[in-house]
Amino acid sequence: MDRTFVDGLVSVITPVYNAERFITTAVESVMKQTYKNIEIILVDDCSNDSSAGIINELCKKYPNIVYHLQEKNMGAGVARNKALELAQGQYAAFLDSDDIWKEEKIAKQIELMQKTGAPLCYTAIEMIDESGSLVKSKRKVKEICDYSYLLHNTVIPTSGLVVDRKQCGDFRMHLRRGGQDYATWLKLMRNGAVARGIDEALVQYRMVSGSLSSNKFKSIQQVWEIQTQDEKIGKIPAAFHVLCFTLNALRKYLF
Repeated sequence: MDRTFVDGLVSVITPVYNAERFITTAVESVMKQTYKNIEIILVDDCSNDSSAGIINELCKKYPNIVYHLQEKNMGAGVARNKALELAQGQYAAFLDSDDIWKEEKIAKQIELMQKTGAPLCYTAIEMIDESGSLVKSKRKVKEICDYSYLLHNTVIPTSGLVVDRKQCGDFRMHLRRGGQDYATWLKLMRNGAVARGIDEALVQYRMVSGSLSSNKFKSIQQVWEIQTQDEKIGKIPAAFHVLCFTLNALRKYLF
Protein backbone atom coordinates (compact mmCIF):
# COMPACT_ATOMS: atom_id res chain seq x y z
CA MET A 1 0.00 0.00 0.00
CA ASP A 2 1.37 3.41 -1.02
CA ARG A 3 2.10 5.89 1.75
CA THR A 4 0.90 9.46 1.81
CA PHE A 5 3.58 12.00 2.66
CA VAL A 6 3.08 15.50 4.05
CA ASP A 7 3.72 18.02 1.28
CA GLY A 8 6.77 20.19 1.86
CA LEU A 9 7.70 18.56 5.16
CA VAL A 10 11.37 17.63 5.49
CA SER A 11 12.01 14.57 7.67
CA VAL A 12 15.58 14.51 8.94
CA ILE A 13 16.89 10.95 9.32
CA THR A 14 19.46 10.64 12.11
CA PRO A 15 20.73 7.37 13.58
CA VAL A 16 22.24 7.76 17.03
CA TYR A 17 24.83 5.55 18.69
CA ASN A 18 27.01 6.82 21.55
CA ALA A 19 26.70 10.36 20.22
CA GLU A 20 26.78 12.25 23.51
CA ARG A 21 29.60 14.54 22.35
CA PHE A 22 27.94 15.76 19.19
CA ILE A 23 24.19 15.09 19.11
CA THR A 24 23.17 18.44 20.61
CA THR A 25 25.20 20.36 18.02
CA ALA A 26 23.71 18.27 15.19
CA VAL A 27 20.13 18.78 16.39
CA GLU A 28 20.66 22.50 16.97
CA SER A 29 21.90 22.85 13.38
CA VAL A 30 18.56 21.41 12.21
CA MET A 31 16.54 23.72 14.44
CA LYS A 32 18.45 26.76 13.11
CA GLN A 33 17.46 26.05 9.50
CA THR A 34 15.83 28.96 7.69
CA TYR A 35 13.43 26.38 6.22
CA LYS A 36 11.11 25.67 9.15
CA ASN A 37 8.82 22.87 7.94
CA ILE A 38 11.03 20.18 9.47
CA GLU A 39 10.82 17.18 11.77
CA ILE A 40 13.86 15.26 12.97
CA ILE A 41 13.69 11.53 13.62
CA LEU A 42 16.30 10.37 16.12
CA VAL A 43 16.65 6.59 16.31
CA ASP A 44 18.87 5.50 19.18
CA ASP A 45 20.60 2.22 18.37
CA CYS A 46 20.94 1.24 22.05
CA SER A 47 23.61 3.76 23.01
CA ASN A 48 25.43 2.96 26.22
CA ASP A 49 26.49 6.54 26.94
CA SER A 50 24.34 9.53 27.93
CA SER A 51 22.77 10.02 24.47
CA ALA A 52 19.27 9.03 25.62
CA GLY A 53 19.26 11.54 28.47
CA ILE A 54 20.51 14.33 26.20
CA ILE A 55 17.85 13.53 23.60
CA ASN A 56 15.11 13.49 26.20
CA GLU A 57 16.10 17.02 27.21
CA LEU A 58 16.15 18.10 23.56
CA CYS A 59 12.64 16.64 23.12
CA LYS A 60 11.39 18.91 25.91
CA LYS A 61 12.82 21.91 24.08
CA TYR A 62 11.80 20.99 20.52
CA PRO A 63 8.35 19.47 19.83
CA ASN A 64 9.32 18.51 16.27
CA ILE A 65 11.71 15.79 17.48
CA VAL A 66 10.56 12.20 17.13
CA TYR A 67 12.62 9.89 19.34
CA HIS A 68 12.71 6.10 19.04
CA LEU A 69 14.88 3.73 21.07
CA GLN A 70 15.74 0.43 19.38
CA GLU A 71 15.25 -2.75 21.40
CA LYS A 72 18.76 -3.90 20.53
CA ASN A 73 21.77 -2.67 18.58
CA MET A 74 21.30 -3.50 14.90
CA GLY A 75 23.48 -0.98 13.07
CA ALA A 76 23.01 2.36 11.37
CA GLY A 77 21.19 0.92 8.35
CA VAL A 78 18.40 -0.58 10.44
CA ALA A 79 18.21 2.62 12.49
CA ARG A 80 17.88 4.75 9.36
CA ASN A 81 15.18 2.43 8.02
CA LYS A 82 13.22 2.76 11.26
CA ALA A 83 13.52 6.52 10.94
CA LEU A 84 12.28 6.36 7.34
CA GLU A 85 9.34 4.27 8.54
CA LEU A 86 8.45 6.89 11.16
CA ALA A 87 9.07 9.89 8.89
CA GLN A 88 6.01 11.71 7.57
CA GLY A 89 7.66 14.15 5.19
CA GLN A 90 7.69 14.38 1.42
CA TYR A 91 11.43 14.92 1.69
CA ALA A 92 13.93 12.69 3.51
CA ALA A 93 17.14 14.46 4.50
CA PHE A 94 20.02 12.58 6.06
CA LEU A 95 22.14 13.94 8.90
CA ASP A 96 24.64 11.82 10.80
CA SER A 97 24.77 12.55 14.52
CA ASP A 98 28.28 14.02 14.40
CA ASP A 99 27.78 16.31 11.39
CA ILE A 100 26.51 19.90 11.20
CA TRP A 101 24.29 21.74 8.70
CA LYS A 102 24.69 25.38 7.67
CA GLU A 103 21.53 27.40 8.30
CA GLU A 104 20.40 27.74 4.66
CA LYS A 105 21.12 24.15 3.60
CA ILE A 106 17.59 22.80 3.41
CA ALA A 107 16.09 26.02 2.02
CA LYS A 108 18.55 26.07 -0.87
CA GLN A 109 18.02 22.38 -1.65
CA ILE A 110 14.22 22.54 -1.60
CA GLU A 111 14.30 25.64 -3.78
CA LEU A 112 16.50 23.91 -6.36
CA MET A 113 14.45 20.70 -6.29
CA GLN A 114 11.20 22.58 -6.80
CA LYS A 115 12.72 24.70 -9.57
CA THR A 116 14.23 21.79 -11.52
CA GLY A 117 11.97 18.88 -10.53
CA ALA A 118 15.03 16.94 -9.34
CA PRO A 119 14.20 13.88 -7.20
CA LEU A 120 17.52 14.12 -5.30
CA CYS A 121 19.74 17.03 -4.29
CA TYR A 122 23.13 17.07 -2.58
CA THR A 123 25.59 19.70 -1.43
CA ALA A 124 29.31 20.04 -1.07
CA ILE A 125 30.88 19.55 2.35
CA GLU A 126 33.79 20.85 4.33
CA MET A 127 35.62 18.65 6.81
CA ILE A 128 36.10 19.41 10.49
CA ASP A 129 37.86 17.53 13.25
CA GLU A 130 36.39 16.31 16.52
CA SER A 131 36.85 19.74 18.11
CA GLY A 132 35.04 21.48 15.24
CA SER A 133 38.14 23.01 13.63
CA LEU A 134 38.28 23.12 9.84
CA VAL A 135 40.44 20.35 8.38
CA LYS A 136 39.66 20.63 4.69
CA SER A 137 37.72 23.28 2.81
CA LYS A 138 35.15 22.61 0.10
CA ARG A 139 35.91 20.65 -3.05
CA LYS A 140 33.92 21.43 -6.16
CA VAL A 141 30.94 19.14 -6.86
CA LYS A 142 29.13 18.53 -10.14
CA GLU A 143 25.88 20.32 -10.89
CA ILE A 144 24.36 17.04 -12.13
CA CYS A 145 25.13 13.49 -11.02
CA ASP A 146 23.64 10.48 -12.78
CA TYR A 147 24.03 6.76 -12.19
CA SER A 148 27.06 6.42 -14.49
CA TYR A 149 28.93 9.20 -12.74
CA LEU A 150 28.12 7.82 -9.29
CA LEU A 151 29.68 4.47 -10.22
CA HIS A 152 33.14 6.02 -10.11
CA ASN A 153 32.85 8.96 -7.75
CA THR A 154 32.23 9.76 -4.08
CA VAL A 155 30.27 12.91 -4.88
CA ILE A 156 27.15 12.40 -2.70
CA PRO A 157 27.77 12.73 1.07
CA THR A 158 25.15 11.17 3.32
CA SER A 159 24.59 14.30 5.40
CA GLY A 160 24.27 16.39 2.25
CA LEU A 161 21.46 14.48 0.52
CA VAL A 162 17.73 15.23 0.31
CA VAL A 163 15.38 12.76 -1.44
CA ASP A 164 11.87 13.56 -2.71
CA ARG A 165 9.90 10.49 -1.63
CA LYS A 166 6.96 11.41 -3.84
CA GLN A 167 9.24 10.80 -6.82
CA CYS A 168 11.54 8.09 -5.46
CA GLY A 169 8.95 6.21 -3.42
CA ASP A 170 9.01 4.89 0.13
CA PHE A 171 12.56 3.55 -0.13
CA ARG A 172 14.70 1.88 2.52
CA MET A 173 18.45 1.86 3.07
CA HIS A 174 20.52 -1.10 1.96
CA LEU A 175 21.27 -3.27 4.98
CA ARG A 176 25.03 -3.42 4.77
CA ARG A 177 27.35 -2.85 7.71
CA GLY A 178 29.34 -0.45 5.57
CA GLY A 179 28.69 1.35 2.30
CA GLN A 180 24.93 1.29 2.82
CA ASP A 181 24.53 4.92 1.77
CA TYR A 182 26.41 4.43 -1.51
CA ALA A 183 24.47 1.24 -2.28
CA THR A 184 21.19 3.04 -1.62
CA TRP A 185 22.00 6.06 -3.81
CA LEU A 186 22.86 3.70 -6.68
CA LYS A 187 19.56 1.87 -6.15
CA LEU A 188 17.63 5.14 -6.25
CA MET A 189 19.38 6.30 -9.42
CA ARG A 190 19.76 3.10 -11.42
CA ASN A 191 16.50 3.68 -13.33
CA GLY A 192 17.46 7.12 -14.59
CA ALA A 193 16.91 9.46 -11.63
CA VAL A 194 19.36 12.36 -11.69
CA ALA A 195 20.64 14.24 -8.62
CA ARG A 196 21.29 17.98 -8.61
CA GLY A 197 24.34 19.30 -6.81
CA ILE A 198 24.88 22.60 -5.00
CA ASP A 199 28.53 23.61 -5.14
CA GLU A 200 28.49 25.16 -1.70
CA ALA A 201 29.76 23.67 1.57
CA LEU A 202 26.43 23.58 3.41
CA VAL A 203 27.51 20.59 5.55
CA GLN A 204 30.34 20.23 8.01
CA TYR A 205 31.44 16.59 7.93
CA ARG A 206 33.16 15.59 11.14
CA MET A 207 36.14 13.27 10.81
CA VAL A 208 35.89 11.01 13.87
CA SER A 209 38.58 8.44 14.60
CA GLY A 210 37.31 4.87 14.59
CA SER A 211 34.23 5.56 12.47
CA LEU A 212 33.13 3.03 9.85
CA SER A 213 33.93 5.48 7.04
CA SER A 214 37.49 6.08 8.29
CA ASN A 215 38.83 2.78 6.86
CA LYS A 216 39.46 3.70 3.22
CA PHE A 217 40.71 0.27 2.17
CA LYS A 218 37.54 -1.33 3.47
CA SER A 219 35.53 1.32 1.60
CA ILE A 220 37.17 0.30 -1.67
CA GLN A 221 36.26 -3.34 -1.03
CA GLN A 222 32.68 -2.29 -0.30
CA VAL A 223 32.43 -0.39 -3.58
CA TRP A 224 33.63 -3.51 -5.43
CA GLU A 225 31.07 -5.72 -3.67
CA ILE A 226 28.21 -3.28 -4.21
CA GLN A 227 28.92 -2.93 -7.90
CA THR A 228 29.53 -6.59 -8.69
CA GLN A 229 26.94 -8.14 -6.33
CA ASP A 230 24.14 -5.59 -5.97
CA GLU A 231 24.39 -3.75 -9.28
CA LYS A 232 25.40 -6.89 -11.25
CA ILE A 233 28.19 -5.06 -13.05
CA GLY A 234 30.85 -7.15 -14.77
CA LYS A 235 34.24 -7.47 -13.10
CA ILE A 236 36.18 -5.61 -15.79
CA PRO A 237 34.03 -2.44 -15.84
CA ALA A 238 33.66 -2.67 -12.06
CA ALA A 239 37.46 -2.76 -11.68
CA PHE A 240 37.71 0.40 -13.79
CA HIS A 241 34.99 2.08 -11.73
CA VAL A 242 36.75 1.14 -8.48
CA LEU A 243 40.04 2.54 -9.76
CA CYS A 244 38.38 5.84 -10.64
CA PHE A 245 36.51 5.80 -7.32
CA THR A 246 39.79 5.30 -5.44
CA LEU A 247 41.58 8.13 -7.27
CA ASN A 248 38.67 10.48 -6.69
CA ALA A 249 38.53 9.54 -3.00
CA LEU A 250 42.28 10.20 -2.64
CA ARG A 251 41.86 13.65 -4.18
CA LYS A 252 38.94 14.30 -1.84
CA TYR A 253 40.76 13.39 1.38
CA LEU A 254 44.39 14.18 0.63
CA PHE A 255 44.49 17.22 -1.63
